[in-house]
Amino acid sequence: MSNNTATIIMTIKSYAMIRVGKGLTGNLRVIINSLLLLLFLFSLPATVNSESSLPVSSERPVIISYLEIIDIETGEREVVYADSSHFEAPNWSPDGETLYFNSGGYIYSIPVEGGEPAKLDTGFANRNNNDHVLSPGGTHMAISHHSADDGGTSIIYIVNINGGEPIRITEKGPSYLHGWSPDGMELAYVANRDGKQYDVYVIPVKEGPEVQLTFTDAHEDGPDYSPCGKYIWFNSDRSGIMQIWRMDRDGSNPVQKTFDEYNDWFPHPSPDGKHIAILSYDKGVDGHPANKDVWLRLMPADGGEPVILTELFGGQGTINVPSWAPDSKRFAFVSYKLLD
Repeated sequence: MSNNTATIIMTIKSYAMIRVGKGLTGNLRVIINSLLLLLFLFSLPATVNSESSLPVSSERPVIISYLEIIDIETGEREVVYADSSHFEAPNWSPDGETLYFNSGGYIYSIPVEGGEPAKLDTGFANRNNNDHVLSPGGTHMAISHHSADDGGTSIIYIVNINGGEPIRITEKGPSYLHGWSPDGMELAYVANRDGKQYDVYVIPVKEGPEVQLTFTDAHEDGPDYSPCGKYIWFNSDRSGIMQIWRMDRDGSNPVQKTFDEYNDWFPHPSPDGKHIAILSYDKGVDGHPANKDVWLRLMPADGGEPVILTELFGGQGTINVPSWAPDSKRFAFVSYKLLD
């Protein structure tokens, strides 16, 4: 890629980020997205952007990933970063300054105001999926790495946010992380131990056996702690359709919280405890696949009907893990655009 072409791409990316933050008209959004797509295709005959710090594909890009932030009061969406690589599942640092996401088995950081991603040093863990969570203080990250020593199954580890060798947490797999307790003592995740369905488990951060919390024949997923530490929110199809549930931290007193015709996934309580962010699919969609028309919805944590914040193209990788800003006014997500 020529220096001129690279400069043009970065200029348009920066302009798009600024204008989306201020609110784009429909026509201007289409123009900017079209220019980005044309420049990606024109300048990249066989590979992704050579200046990108994300993994390079050997084939022409077929997707653009957008790291976005949404304001829950206005519904305004701001594009922080866009790239012709596939990335997923943002976390927002407790100090409010950094976003993290996974791509190509690695974890990356990027300033909230945008810029170029930087790869985290996760040691041998280079096959990380989209289930990663920051510690309450932001000093560590728990990751889900597909361990070659365990037949490629997902195992949970903890690594220092400044880099180093990961410390293994779960003995068995598959284990997919979703939450870190506010007191910093425990992780919540889903695991399949009988080869039939996934249940919710918790495990101490500092040694100790895992504890199974759900025992139904249903598919349970997405456990995340309330900021008070008393409850775990999760999604389950025990009612016949995937809905949002809440239980006490020890697994007792499960209560259904959504009662609608959506397939609801990945509930994430806001840090102030007032709201729950939800990823919703059409009722005809099975599981939580990628590349679907989905909705980001918001519901009151103390009960009430969810409201639609925005519709987007995404699904798997959009909000698998906690991504709220510390001030509870915004959260991050990933949307996608197919080029074919």
